[in-house]
This record gives sequence, structure tokens and C-alpha cells, in this order.
Amino acid sequence: MEQLTRITFNPGVMGGKPCIRGMRVTVGMVVELVAADYSTERILQAYPYLEPEDIRQALLYAAWRSEERELPIEAA
Repeated sequence: MEQLTRITFNPGVMGGKPCIRGMRVTVGMVVELVAADYSTERILQAYPYLEPEDIRQALLYAAWRSEERELPIEAA
């Protein structure tokens, strides 16, 4: 897995949700905008403090999380 240097976690920012570079912009918000058919250009216009790489890493993080599987630990 590529290093996701722009995805941060801080309990004091947005309740510890994954955010973009410590800002109050969550990965979920970025993914929702992309799912709503916002182009990268439109997202960057709405949030000028974001960069194209922020959007790319948010999508990469979301894809990685969607592939995670939680399995119960079997009792011994």
C-alpha cells in the first residue's frame, strides 16, 4: 500500500475521522463529492485549500478501507 501522507487522524479534529492534512475536511466528505459527480476542478473551486493530490489520496484511502475485512477471533 502506498504511503498516504495526506490522510491524518486526530481525536481533536472531526472526532478522529480520517481528514485531509489535519484540516476539518474529512475523507468521507471528499468521497461524497466525487460520488455526487463533482469534478476535481469543481471540488478545488469549492475548497481552494485542497490540492488534487488530496482528492486522489482520499479516494485511495476509501478504496483501501472498502477492501478491509474484519473477522471474528475464534475461541480457543
